[in-house]
Amino acid sequence: MKKLDRYEQMLVEKTKELKKCQEQKKVDSCLKCKEIIGCKVRNEYVDAVYLSMNKGKGGGFEF
Repeated sequence: MKKLDRYEQMLVEKTKELKKCQEQKKVDSCLKCKEIIGCKVRNEYVDAVYLSMNKGKGGGFEF
């Protein structure tokens, strides 16, 4: 099994927090939550996704 780096570990943790929040609010997507604008849990999750993709080096992505 591959060992996760610190960015991947953070993403796993923030994903768990996001899913727990969604379960508590009985939604299957943040887009269905009335608190999406300015949501700390979602913002931290998005930041963790970004950092896991660029390993903390910044920069942009082309999709």
